[in-house]
Amino acid sequence: MIKWENGMAADQIAGARWQKATASDAVNDCVEVARLSENEFAIRNSRHPEGPALIYTRSEWEAFVDGASKGEFNDMTV
Repeated sequence: MIKWENGMAADQIAGARWQKATASDAVNDCVEVARLSENEFAIRNSRHPEGPALIYTRSEWEAFVDGASKGEFNDMTV
């Protein structure tokens, strides 16, 4: 089993297929997500693709997506 570390260089995650939201702007101000395995996901800053990646478990990722879909973070955009 591959062991990814929180904060490792995102461009060093072999085989990662980074996905950016279609709402990204022209200067790449967005985060990108990659599914690393059945149970791990990585997030990186699209402006710094070689920068650190944050690694999340499946349950952490699902909790975030659920909260975002319910608008729980909408007040953070102001």
